[in-house]
Amino acid sequence: MDGMTVPEIEATAVPDDVFLLDVREPDEWQAGHAPTAVHIPLGMLQQRVNEVPTGVPVYVVCRVGGRSASATAWLNHVGREAVNIEGGMQSWEAAGRPMVAENGGRPFVA
Repeated sequence: MDGMTVPEIEATAVPDDVFLLDVREPDEWQAGHAPTAVHIPLGMLQQRVNEVPTGVPVYVVCRVGGRSASATAWLNHVGREAVNIEGGMQSWEAAGRPMVAENGGRPFVA
C-alpha cells in the first residue's frame, strides 16, 4: 500500500454520532477510549472486518495515529470509507473529547 494517501481529520473535527473504530490493544482501550467507539485491535481487523460497516464513513483511531493510518489505508483498499484521526487518542484527549475508562480510574492515554 505504499504511496496511498490516507484521508485524515483532526480530533476536534470528528462529527458526533459516527462509526468510531479504535484499533489499539486491549490495555490501551481499558485505560481510556471514546464512549461510542468500537474496539477491534489492529491485529484482529482482517478477521473482524465484517463488523465494520459499508456505505458510511468509518473514523479510525489508535494512540498517536500510526496504527490507525495503516488500518485506514487497508479499510479503504477493501472498500470501506475510512478516515484516520490525526494524533490518535492523545489528540482526542487533548481536544477535550469525551472519554471513559474501564480500569476504574481517571481516563488517560497510556
